[in-house]
Amino acid sequence: MKRGVRFYGLMAEFDDPQKLLEAAKAARREGYRRMEAYTPFAIEEVSEELGHGRGWIPYIVFAGGLGGAVIGLGMQWYAMAIAYPLNIGGRPLWSWPAFMPITFELAVLGAALLGALGMLALNRLPQPYHPVFNVERFDLATQNRFFLCIEASDPYFDRKQTREFLMSTEPREVFDVEDR
Repeated sequence: MKRGVRFYGLMAEFDDPQKLLEAAKAARREGYRRMEAYTPFAIEEVSEELGHGRGWIPYIVFAGGLGGAVIGLGMQWYAMAIAYPLNIGGRPLWSWPAFMPITFELAVLGAALLGALGMLALNRLPQPYHPVFNVERFDLATQNRFFLCIEASDPYFDRKQTREFLMSTEPREVFDVEDR
């Protein structure tokens, strides 16, 4: 390796999603845990094999919706009961049923905004650089190829044995992934 270049891991290229799924299952059986798949479309079974759970997004969206509803209701209560109270026809200053449409709209807005921002943060996006971008054929991951990368930080990673393991899964090719 060249000076200033760190080894990130090994990446195997596959022609179809079924081979990628079989390789991910085999890697999991071998004990590898620090690995990632790159595909042109989502493959739920591969996500499950890589150990990706449900995640935090549903909780983030719920918190955004709840926060938006509280802000919407609070804003209307403040305006109608505190800042600009009008007694029209003996009605109460604050009647909650009248404020539900705005409360609902702000709940949806809060959920959508916090969900989008949370998704970006959890996926560490935008990410203008990642070591896998150094693999020459990686641009095919958005077109018609499927890649499985086992990171060097994995406790079971041994460069020679991991390369042999990946070759046993019958990939199109196995690449070294260097972090420049």
